[in-house]
Amino acid sequence: MSSSTGGIGATEAHTRKRRTFKDCQLLDAADRLAHFRGKFSLPENTVYLDGNSLGPLPVATPARIAEVVEQEWGKDLISSWNKHGWFIMANKVASKIARIVGARAHEMVVGDSTSVNLFKVVSAAARLRPDRHVIVSERANFPTDLYMLEGLIRQLGSKYVLRLADNDGEINSSITADVAVVVLTHVSFRTGRMLDMAKYTQLAHEAGALIVWDLAHSAGAVHVDLAAAGADFAVGCGYKFLNGGPGAPAFLYVAERLQELCEQPLCGWFGHARPFAFESPYAPAEGAQRFQCGTPPILSLAALEVGVDLMLEASQEHLLAKSAALCELFITLVKQECGRWDFRLVSPRNACERGSQICLAHPESYAIVQALILENVVGDFRAPDILRFGFAPLYNSYTTVWTAVQKLQLVMREGLWDKPEYKQRSAVT
Repeated sequence: MSSSTGGIGATEAHTRKRRTFKDCQLLDAADRLAHFRGKFSLPENTVYLDGNSLGPLPVATPARIAEVVEQEWGKDLISSWNKHGWFIMANKVASKIARIVGARAHEMVVGDSTSVNLFKVVSAAARLRPDRHVIVSERANFPTDLYMLEGLIRQLGSKYVLRLADNDGEINSSITADVAVVVLTHVSFRTGRMLDMAKYTQLAHEAGALIVWDLAHSAGAVHVDLAAAGADFAVGCGYKFLNGGPGAPAFLYVAERLQELCEQPLCGWFGHARPFAFESPYAPAEGAQRFQCGTPPILSLAALEVGVDLMLEASQEHLLAKSAALCELFITLVKQECGRWDFRLVSPRNACERGSQICLAHPESYAIVQALILENVVGDFRAPDILRFGFAPLYNSYTTVWTAVQKLQLVMREGLWDKPEYKQRSAVT
């Protein structure tokens, strides 16, 4: 699927007032979120536009981790499950993430990975529609989502089918009376395109299906209101815009109206109604808590909570407005400064239809990204030909956007990308 709006040329840039570095400085001076940049540990002179892949380290995280390691684990040992609230830590963090995505605390669970959580909720949803045997998703969905769906279908049996849509129109036409579950990603990892959550949720419900939303590139970046949209289930990760650290625990959401009807396939002891009764057989906990599995990762939860607290400290209104403004400035400056080169905008041009990232296509995208990184501008590459830039509003400024585009111009003008070593792809791209 392509969200291309065509090449980024210089023509449009010449029809409006040119943006200058001074303009960016003035925007920074008026930015109500500017002080948050000091709350992140970022390398000096580095423009970090990859928070949609891995958020940077909050300044407060090392001290919090040290406290958990040295005092809670090191000195208080196993008593910390009660003394320091380890037993309820996952629920505490879940209640905070719930506020970010428009859910209630008892509808949210934190733990495991996004992939594992997706398996759990899609399995539960399919069991709620036993007479239907089709699962709908997008062919351009994040690969792990599709892998998990393929694996789940093998477990469910040969009567189940995965139906993949290639564009928005096909999503609409694919949601028919035989569909049990629709699995969609709110913001595309590859293009930044954002789906209308309320619209597609309604389409699924009108067809009698349930819907699961992947919020990996949404939570903390764009407006999400699961309750208002009528969503059934959702999953998401904690290490992108929530800044919880590499491999941070993921989250899942189950609407209250469905909780007591659900059976999830991974019945672990922390999903038991009385985990420390050590009794058999399995008795599911009330509500969404039954979607927990094993022992919660305390160190990772402590780090995630720091990132989530930072997100809650900021005004959501200001976050969303700045996110859109940073993306718009980047598009404008790329047109103005880099219009002579063959970049193509693949993110939607309309801010209401995209997340907090801008994606450009270019035949030499991988090499260009490597050259930019050597110039201290960190974005990333996504196959087959996309340069991806995330604009997290808590630590990015308008002047860093200016710097990023000037460095892109330098890389192109001087041909810095055209080196053999920049074309050798690393294991992680």
